[in-house]
Amino acid sequence: MNHPALSDLLDLRGLRQLELAAEHAGLALMPRAAAAIADCCRQHIPPGSTLLVAAGPGNNGGDALLAASLLQQAGYAVDVLLPQAPTSPATQAALVAWQARGGSVRPTLGDARPDWLLDGLFGVGLSRPLQGAWLRLIRQLDDLPCRRLAIDVPSGLDAYTGQPQGAAVRADLTLTLLGAKPGLFTGQGRDYSGKVLIDSLDCPPGLYPPPAGRLTVPSVRPLLRRHASHKGSYGTVSIVGSANGMGGAAILAGRAALALGAGKVFVHAQSPLPLDPQAPELMLRSWQDSLHIPASHVLLLGPGLGLSDDAHALMAKLILHDNTLILDADALNLLAADQLLQEKLRQRRYPTLLTPHPTEAARLLDSDTDTIQQDRLAAWQQLCLRYAGNVLLKGSGTLIGNASQPYRLLTRGSPALAVAGQGDLLGGSIAALLAQGLSLLDAAHLAAELHASAGEHYELAQGGPIGLSASTTLQLMTQELNLRLKQAGAPAF
Repeated sequence: MNHPALSDLLDLRGLRQLELAAEHAGLALMPRAAAAIADCCRQHIPPGSTLLVAAGPGNNGGDALLAASLLQQAGYAVDVLLPQAPTSPATQAALVAWQARGGSVRPTLGDARPDWLLDGLFGVGLSRPLQGAWLRLIRQLDDLPCRRLAIDVPSGLDAYTGQPQGAAVRADLTLTLLGAKPGLFTGQGRDYSGKVLIDSLDCPPGLYPPPAGRLTVPSVRPLLRRHASHKGSYGTVSIVGSANGMGGAAILAGRAALALGAGKVFVHAQSPLPLDPQAPELMLRSWQDSLHIPASHVLLLGPGLGLSDDAHALMAKLILHDNTLILDADALNLLAADQLLQEKLRQRRYPTLLTPHPTEAARLLDSDTDTIQQDRLAAWQQLCLRYAGNVLLKGSGTLIGNASQPYRLLTRGSPALAVAGQGDLLGGSIAALLAQGLSLLDAAHLAAELHASAGEHYELAQGGPIGLSASTTLQLMTQELNLRLKQAGAPAF
């Protein structure tokens, strides 16, 4: 079993609880942290490099100061920046130990030009925006022409929202201690944290409190196929959308449902074409026909649905059906504008998933996009509570789940996916995995993971994020899913 540090996300209260439990168990966390930091440096920084260790006044600075001594012993040229005298006894002791080894400190950056910056100014305890001298220092450190390794979290980055507090160090590498912090992966966190490594400091798993969230990805094993199967074995998806003038959205979702393995896919449009030339396997129907969708179909409602009176009337009827229901795109916009629809949704007794991007989430919460992005985790929690269901909040660091269990946080993705139509692909992919038997949250999580990995693979292969098309995304998602199925034990017939 994986150590909780590798897969569990603790809130600040849980982290403090863990630290207290470790203290009561007699574990000296600061020396362990220093050893982990020094070991990380030895693995990633060439011997003999010049290091500037920026140490803050709290325990994060103590970790950095103890690591400075170990790194000096290992042959690195270590310089210590100490802008403010230590305030914690442990950090004061670490400073004494550094000075006892003959180490000196500089109060200002001066003319330092290191090969690497070891950032230990602020950790998870930073609770207010940086101002004055600290703000100027963070910006100066960020301007240094060197690489940067952050201890626990990049200084200035909120460990739980992923937002810089006025300014933050942009790290190439972040070594986070005891467990992952959500702010490293959501909001702007990925732009500041670089590659994230997690070290448990050998803290026993039994000391960890219940997690607030998880990073683990669902297994694909439930999707393994039998030789003696047919299209009816893999479920049916019905997609309702594509108002006049917006025909492409539901078609894209339908193609995604086919590409991710659904046995049969229906697309209901306001004025359906005879067929989709690129995917003639799609069965195209009218909005009127959608009123008779069987309960066994997974229903995706919203891609290109529009905001007309006809669209609203159709949604008001379909939301009462007993299908497993995914609400996306215009279905979310209609929902946000109508209290009666919201009440009908809260009364549903069948599985339901909302899949908003940040602007749709803002409409659903009577807020604005900037507010949503300032604290994505809080916004996701509000959506779950207000709409009494399951929510997938798209964006950097996609959040998935409901209010009754730990949330799921997606750590993968690429700006290559920031183009129109990708949300339609994700909706269709979720529906396909649901139709094949995954639970609602596992289907949403795995589809988002496959979608994110497609963006990463494209960027790696093309040398950049520009130019990803829907058809290429689906091809990459299918390849990734088949690879994972093979690794999970899919037979070679």
